Amino acid sequence: MTAFSSYDTFRPIGQIVATDVMPALARPRKLPLRISCLGTASHDDGEAADSFDRTIPLGECPSPDEAVRFASLRLSQASICTGPDSFTHFRPRIMVIQDREHRLFLAGYIRAGVILWQQPVASDSEARRVVTEASRLRGMAFRASDPAEARTLRYRAAMLEARLVDPFWRATAAELLRLPRAA
Repeated sequence: MTAFSSYDTFRPIGQIVATDVMPALARPRKLPLRISCLGTASHDDGEAADSFDRTIPLGECPSPDEAVRFASLRLSQASICTGPDSFTHFRPRIMVIQDREHRLFLAGYIRAGVILWQQPVASDSEARRVVTEASRLRGMAFRASDPAEARTLRYRAAMLEARLVDPFWRATAAELLRLPRAA
């Protein structure tokens, strides 16, 4: 005969409120999610020295899964830099999804026309390690004399920082990345 404690079948009301009710109430206040793309822009097909970093806002979505689909669709259709203020040449590098309060929901770097969404950090200690390494890379970029090398170091730091999902969103983002995606 197995003995069950009361916590195996029943959870205290405080735990239910803290883990289920409060996050569900807070989520609508943080929506819609805003999608943007960071990249390198130029007005001509000139050298890397003539290019500059740019963030392009893409739109908003009412739910996490719609935001991920929207970002992937815009990238696949090559419709990132379209509009009156667009650049002749834009190289997308990082896709970012943030909530209404500008907290990171999910980010991923772009390779070969695909967004490689980054798994969120699992703990605050892991987040501190990522921040330390990203700060080290940004320091190296600041000291670099070659602009192309500095940009590469800054983007490496940004790719690490893509894992710094806000603690509110970590579980949701991790779960979304575990779901199978249709190709």
